[in-house]
Amino acid sequence: MAATNIDQVKYVVVIGAGVAGLTTALNIQERGGYNVSIVAEALPTDPKSIKYTSLWAAAEHVTHSRGDDQIWKMQQLTFQKFWELSEPGGAAEHCFLRIHQEEYFWEPEADASSMSWYPDFRKISNDRLVSGAASGVEFTTLTIDTPRYTAYLLSRFLAAGGSITRGSVQHINQLLEGGAGVFNSDNKKPTPVDAIVVCNGIGAQTLGGIEDKDMYPIRGQTVLVRAPWIKFGRTISNISKSMLDKASYIVPRRSGNVVVGGTFGVDDWYPTARPETTEDILRHALELCPELAPPEIRAQRTPTVDDLKSIIVESGCGLRPARKGGIRLEALYFQLEGKEKKVPVITNYGHGGVGFQSSWGSATIAVELLEKALKT
Repeated sequence: MAATNIDQVKYVVVIGAGVAGLTTALNIQERGGYNVSIVAEALPTDPKSIKYTSLWAAAEHVTHSRGDDQIWKMQQLTFQKFWELSEPGGAAEHCFLRIHQEEYFWEPEADASSMSWYPDFRKISNDRLVSGAASGVEFTTLTIDTPRYTAYLLSRFLAAGGSITRGSVQHINQLLEGGAGVFNSDNKKPTPVDAIVVCNGIGAQTLGGIEDKDMYPIRGQTVLVRAPWIKFGRTISNISKSMLDKASYIVPRRSGNVVVGGTFGVDDWYPTARPETTEDILRHALELCPELAPPEIRAQRTPTVDDLKSIIVESGCGLRPARKGGIRLEALYFQLEGKEKKVPVITNYGHGGVGFQSSWGSATIAVELLEKALKT
């Protein structure tokens, strides 16, 4: 990286340390000419909680987006980046698992054209459909081990010279006037910022200065099981809906754990796993994928839901940060009272259930907006 005059370095604060915030901050920091600080209430190394959705994501790269070229391109770019990161022997290989993916649909002749660009894409013949499916496709993709991957992004960001501060931002003006330093207990010296990037997901609904009322949660409950024998992905859904409202999915990770889901509870804020929902998830999962049960059980008899309970690692839920109108990628301008300088505030939130799938694509657009704004 070429040396940069310290007087030319731009100070940028990113709000949020989920996959969108980490990816965006990393893209800016590694570009050179920037000093990037992340301010976040929850970090990827924290214990899992409802406050940090990225750790709960199943995170298989499968796109259901139709009729939105921008989202489609963002997801393609992200897949290409993930494929590079998952190369054998690479620094991030441990975060990914390349898999054979089976997508089944309740509708006959379902329109799966949004997935046709994946490697090895082809239609599944009727004689190979799982019980209850009317059509299906298969292809090659990958899954992301979210705790490992978000930790990788954080460590890479810090290694590139970025910094991180734990803090709960109530209003954009707090950062405009003081920068990230006002949330640092060791140094509360104000440092005016050159730009802010908002990547705090559902928090954008209440963040002062933004207060985006188009934001809403889609609660997703999942069960994590230990099943290292599962090396393929399998989903059954109603793809004809504008937004998935019902699906069962099996998402294996490189660690040997498998994410089993799931639910799509619009405006459901409940912060912990509901036991009756866990039961439903396991029942549907076993119908979709009998192979999920331990091999020694299947060798003796037909497995039951109780057999899956013996391999549960944890149950939990996250709040997908959805937004009416989709991802908000926009440059806003704020000016503190008594100050001449207008400061650009770039928004990159509202990813819903495609935060990982579109993370590098949306970060690229956010950085383009940032650089354009700083030149005006």
